[in-house]
Amino acid sequence: MTGSTLTQRVRDALATVQNPRLGRDLVAAEMVKDLTVDDAGIVTFGVVLTREDPGSLVRDARKAVQAVAGVSSVKVKIENPSPPAGARPAASVPPPPTPDEMPALGKVLAISSGKGGVGKSTVSANLAAALARQGHKVGLMDADIYGPNIPRMFGLADGDKPEVRGGKIQPLEAHGVKLMSLGFIVERDAPAIWRGPIIMKIITQFLRDVAWGELDYFIVDLPPGTGDAQLSLTQAIRLHGAVIVTTPQEMAVGDSLRGAKMFERVGVPVVGIVENMSYYICPHCGDRSEVFLAGGGARLAAEVGVPLLGQIPLQAGIPALADAGAPIVVAQPESPAGVALAELAKAVAARAAGLAPALPITAR
Repeated sequence: MTGSTLTQRVRDALATVQNPRLGRDLVAAEMVKDLTVDDAGIVTFGVVLTREDPGSLVRDARKAVQAVAGVSSVKVKIENPSPPAGARPAASVPPPPTPDEMPALGKVLAISSGKGGVGKSTVSANLAAALARQGHKVGLMDADIYGPNIPRMFGLADGDKPEVRGGKIQPLEAHGVKLMSLGFIVERDAPAIWRGPIIMKIITQFLRDVAWGELDYFIVDLPPGTGDAQLSLTQAIRLHGAVIVTTPQEMAVGDSLRGAKMFERVGVPVVGIVENMSYYICPHCGDRSEVFLAGGGARLAAEVGVPLLGQIPLQAGIPALADAGAPIVVAQPESPAGVALAELAKAVAARAAGLAPALPITAR
């Protein structure tokens, strides 16, 4: 099979994918850019995606090309639409959208960290599961689009896809928690090379197009740092507050302080600080040891002026349980970490009880 023939077959496959917004296929709508097919059958192309286009078009395009005989692998890039030729930049930047108040979601809490590797997603998953075990109706939105690990932590790995009924995406459920994640939609090896507008579209779709129902708590697991996902969330929905996760080391504390200040800058209150990997209790003798430097979480809480909500111990087996889809509060609720995380859930609920949804100010 010649390269030109394979390229045409790939193009024909892409022409079978329809954009419902435009009523045309991807090729006819000129949404496919820079299509290349090398001699090894590796296909690379871009898909121009606007905010109004469903994100599933990328997945459908990938699957259509993968089904073509002679294709060995597919690499898809999501591209932002280019302005019309000769168009001049706008004289002023339009104001950000006013965030929606969504009372059906209950208390909306963002779980954030200044840097990766502090166990933010582990805290998010266990906080949601603990609240559910305590009798609350809970939803967990995985907004960590660069590393969507929540599905695996709840035992919903590759192949678990949400249904669409009545125009609404049906969240999957595990351990009493309703779940939505990009990990349910994109392929496991698909890199998330996305800019702000696409991130805003994904977060908005997860908020408005998912049938969450009536909830008591809506937990949002954010990516680390202070980037597009954080700002997009504050512009899309009125948050009740943010919970900042750190570890005791000063490097993590410094990054978490910047994260806390970011939320304050946009008008979202910080509910409190969680110090993860705070200490270690020997399972044999019961002695407590500070593996890392002690007191970082307390110092951060004092500097921000909020309470230290919990100190979660470092415990053997937590990563293995997370990989197996069993949060520690479910699998080992009587363990030191299980007890600490259950107490954290009670502390978060108590703090959130008196919070009203904040109307963020414009970040500068």
